[in-house]
Amino acid sequence: MNGDSSAFGYFVDTYQDMAVTIAFRVCGNKQDAEDIVQNAFVKAFHNLHTFRADSKFSTWFYRIVYNTAITETRGNVHNTEFVDYKQIDMNDSYSDMDTMAQIEENERKELINKAMDRIPKDEAVILTLYYLEDNSVKDIVQITGLTDANIKVKLHRARKRFADTINLLMRHECA
Repeated sequence: MNGDSSAFGYFVDTYQDMAVTIAFRVCGNKQDAEDIVQNAFVKAFHNLHTFRADSKFSTWFYRIVYNTAITETRGNVHNTEFVDYKQIDMNDSYSDMDTMAQIEENERKELINKAMDRIPKDEAVILTLYYLEDNSVKDIVQITGLTDANIKVKLHRARKRFADTINLLMRHECA
């Protein structure tokens, strides 16, 4: 029994951050995303016997997260509110030499989060899976259930919209 709980703890530690990010990109609310991920962990734990080694474990789990997020937000179609961007972990123990670099990094993260919040949620999920989690197009097809061609088109559109949004945000900040 103790081995099961320590294995589950490892499972949570390893996949929680990206799972919350995926859920957040789908639902647009940090609290809802955390609830979705909690439900997804329970589903995954109870369905571990269905995992087949023909895909990566992360792909299998992120599909559960994605499907849970889609299912739980389906009735909430008009959820377009902008979210609090303060989800970035701020390191309280800056060293004097790293302070400027850390501030610049946090500003970049905040800008990226703002841009991701402003593009369509499906595009934000695909960018997150592709760039942050380093999933291949094939893996994203397995996670989302979309076609290979659809993922490639959405990825192309998402990159363009993300770049346009970043440029717009930077112009507004400089003005």
